[in-house]
Amino acid sequence: MEGVAHRARFAALMTAITRRLPFGLSEVVAPSLVGYLLINLCTFFVDLGLLGLFHGTFRWPIPAAVTLSYGTASVISYVLNRILNFRSHDDVGRQFPLYVAVSASNYLIFVLGLTDLLSAVGVYYELSRVIAACCEAVYLYTMLRFVVFRGSPGALGAREQVAAATAPEEGPEPEAGSESGSAAQEPPPTQTEPARPR
Repeated sequence: MEGVAHRARFAALMTAITRRLPFGLSEVVAPSLVGYLLINLCTFFVDLGLLGLFHGTFRWPIPAAVTLSYGTASVISYVLNRILNFRSHDDVGRQFPLYVAVSASNYLIFVLGLTDLLSAVGVYYELSRVIAACCEAVYLYTMLRFVVFRGSPGALGAREQVAAATAPEEGPEPEAGSESGSAAQEPPPTQTEPARPR
């Protein structure tokens, strides 16, 4: 029950943030995109911190440092997005291999490929990682929403997600047997007949 409460609170918070977006963005931006950006911003700092530790302190080669830092942050991102953001209940055995395939393609194209390329041409390695992260954010969110977590509550459109997140706030209709619902069902009180004159 505690996990369900955390999911509901997270969804409500992301919906509240989305509603306050300016320039009409609240109509097109899904709350799961806001949640994805928040979660992955946190895991990106984990990634960047580990990269600085592995390469800056331990002096590991860029490919090894990027691989380990990205792999750790990626697993954290999957768990948080599955539980809090997309609220998926699908089988992990089917879902996680898809996520691994998406992460591997993202890793080869953006994380390792683009980061290594930019570093090779003289861009500072941490700045290279930031540039690559901006590119991978678009790719990863698209794949998470439409491939890995498809069919989950967080994969719905912007309006559907807002409606789903706000639905519990509306009170349920009174049942037929409830006190408020039975008021209309009760028969009218019997009227006493007026006394007849003698």
